[in-house]
Amino acid sequence: MARSTSFRIDDAARQRLAVRAARDGVSATALLERLIVEGVDQLDYPGIIFRGPAHDRRAALAAGPDVWEIIARLRELDGSQEQRIATLAAESDLHPRLIRIAIDYAAENADEIRERVERNRAMAEHSQRAAHQREALLA
Repeated sequence: MARSTSFRIDDAARQRLAVRAARDGVSATALLERLIVEGVDQLDYPGIIFRGPAHDRRAALAAGPDVWEIIARLRELDGSQEQRIATLAAESDLHPRLIRIAIDYAAENADEIRERVERNRAMAEHSQRAAHQREALLA
């Protein structure tokens, strides 16, 4: 539930917020809310950034893949959590510390990450079915 909150913002910040909100096609309030949530998450999880359009933002490592991609790959690997982290670090050249930050973010935002992993799985299955149908059509 949204509640009314009052903030004092200097004119330069208010103008920049209004210009960016207009460019993104959202209200200044919606943009400010997104910036606050993402900014706090970035403070809580150093190395995490957010990518994508306003309607489909996703957490990612600053110099790496999306968090959901890291979690999806870790789920595919065998072994303890530390063994999986070591394997992924070797495969990807990601520092284990960054992988742990992604895991911590994912643990705190499990529903968001699960939804992205599931969406990707469903898209991959759809692509495989379409490829099989094309092969059958041309056989």
